[in-house]
Amino acid sequence: MVFAGAMAVAMALDALIGWPNWLFARVGHPVTWLGRLIDAVDGGWNRSSDPPTVRRMAGVAGALLVIALAVALGWAVQTALGSGWVRVIVLGILAWPLVALRSLHDHVAAVAHPLASGDIAGARAAVSQIVGRDPATLDEAGIARAAIESLAENASDGIVAPVFWGAVFGLPGIFGYKAINTLDSMIGHRTERHEAFGWAAARIDDVANLIPARLTGVLFVLLSAQPAQAWSCMLRDARRHRSPNAGWPEAAMAGTLCVRLSGPRIYHGSTADEPWLNEGARDPDAADIGGGLKLYRRAMLLLAGVFVVLTLL
Repeated sequence: MVFAGAMAVAMALDALIGWPNWLFARVGHPVTWLGRLIDAVDGGWNRSSDPPTVRRMAGVAGALLVIALAVALGWAVQTALGSGWVRVIVLGILAWPLVALRSLHDHVAAVAHPLASGDIAGARAAVSQIVGRDPATLDEAGIARAAIESLAENASDGIVAPVFWGAVFGLPGIFGYKAINTLDSMIGHRTERHEAFGWAAARIDDVANLIPARLTGVLFVLLSAQPAQAWSCMLRDARRHRSPNAGWPEAAMAGTLCVRLSGPRIYHGSTADEPWLNEGARDPDAADIGGGLKLYRRAMLLLAGVFVVLTLL
């Protein structure tokens, strides 16, 4: 289980130092590199003059091209490495930039601190960095809800999913998943420009996150102070979410914290009438963001511990 050990190394590195600003200033970040490639494909292949069917097929080809290049790069680098513990460490170092463990924690904590002190404006500014909904419309409960939802969903997309596929396939797995997730983030939204072209990116991302999203929910349930309630909430409400995957960690988090999540929200002036998760529970506050972060830290530690055990076995 060399790959599992490498993912534990990647998680440890990211938890300790994240991706330093000085390093980002000098070399950027792999996600920004992927972003430039996706922008180039989108700009060259997504032509507004083409009919929707042609744009959809171009989107399929573009998504497969980006994913194939990422997987091929991972495979080429991985096959060039040696064996033993040196291989584990080097693979972990190369996977480290693709694990957003510390960044997610810090961005969500940045919402909790001003909210707890009554600085609603500061909390709105902080939460606008991690969610797409209109922050000006959010009250204290709305801010806390947005932060907790982002924490739960991105724990799956940003950490569990990449290290899961990395543990299974090594660098091709984590490189390929990050390409899939970045494609979805950039062109997978149902806008006029990307309705057809981004169709494949969104569907591939849904498939890639099927197992990790449910695994994230199970991790939250296992470490919940009331696992039976968290489990019941996850099984009951996960499928009510608009996403086939995000509802699993979000519902598990809602059940654990005994709060309601999701519900109606405003994007760019339009109201999205989303169903509630754990409907009937109280609204969250700043303290619940702290509770969610505590659960998140414990879940990530458990996952890393599982990887270490698998490696030693």
